Amino acid sequence: MIVDSFDYIMKYKGLHPNLDTAIDWLNSHTLDALENGKTLIDGDKVFVNVMDADLREADGAAFEYHRRYADLQIDLSGSEHWGWASEGKDEGEFNEADDFGLRSGPEHAGGTLGGGRFVIFFPGELHKPSCKTPGCDHVRKAVVKVLLK
Repeated sequence: MIVDSFDYIMKYKGLHPNLDTAIDWLNSHTLDALENGKTLIDGDKVFVNVMDADLREADGAAFEYHRRYADLQIDLSGSEHWGWASEGKDEGEFNEADDFGLRSGPEHAGGTLGGGRFVIFFPGELHKPSCKTPGCDHVRKAVVKVLLK
């Protein structure tokens, strides 16, 4: 997991060619101008989903994980709490087609998106995005999906 200010996103170039593509695209496009939905950047290797999301309570919410894609998440308006865990109990079957699974367990670390910050969750990392922060129960966000495997 990487958490940082968007001002420093260029420091992470060189970790993976697809992440480089995502970073270059983010630095040359305005996310606020995108409509909600999926925008292809480099086919199925790099794309962005822009959405309006109602936030949920963090307590009791399951963690998601992916096997092939990293999530680079940026709040465009509002702020959200995200959680991270090093382990959890499987909640149902992993959906290979959607590269999506759920696990439950205690949160080991967390933070707040918004205010120009981003977070990258790598394949296999349990993460719990879209949780309420004080005074905020809705965000507009971008999730850049980066194929790493």
